Amino acid sequence: MRFMVIVKASADSEAGVMPTTELLTAMGRFNEEMVRAGVMVAGEGLQPSSKGARVHFSEAEPKVTRGPFSDPQSLIAGFWLIEVGSLDEAISWMKRAPFPSGDAIEIRQVFSAEDFGEALTPELREQEQRLRAGLSS
Repeated sequence: MRFMVIVKASADSEAGVMPTTELLTAMGRFNEEMVRAGVMVAGEGLQPSSKGARVHFSEAEPKVTRGPFSDPQSLIAGFWLIEVGSLDEAISWMKRAPFPSGDAIEIRQVFSAEDFGEALTPELREQEQRLRAGLSS
């Protein structure tokens, strides 16, 4: 099972405050541990929302709103994509992440092709497999 681990933003991350060397070192060790265990698929930190935009869709032309956005707790500061056997295993890994007090993460399971049932036709399934093969090459 794949899980997206969403690192919630904070006032500091939205202000562009960079992590300390100590935190970067601890995070590097944690990431290395997950890579060695075959758990980590991807992971990145994100720039503050002031360097981003939102695209809002409606019946009319999509509307673009440039950041910054309010309420840091509703924003994302980074992510991991991990592959483990269960939500409990994902939780177990993430409880070991070296975050300071007050930070928060959210763990969400990623859909697999099987989750879509008959709506994912054989043609769509084949297309999905081709796209995934193209991403890994």
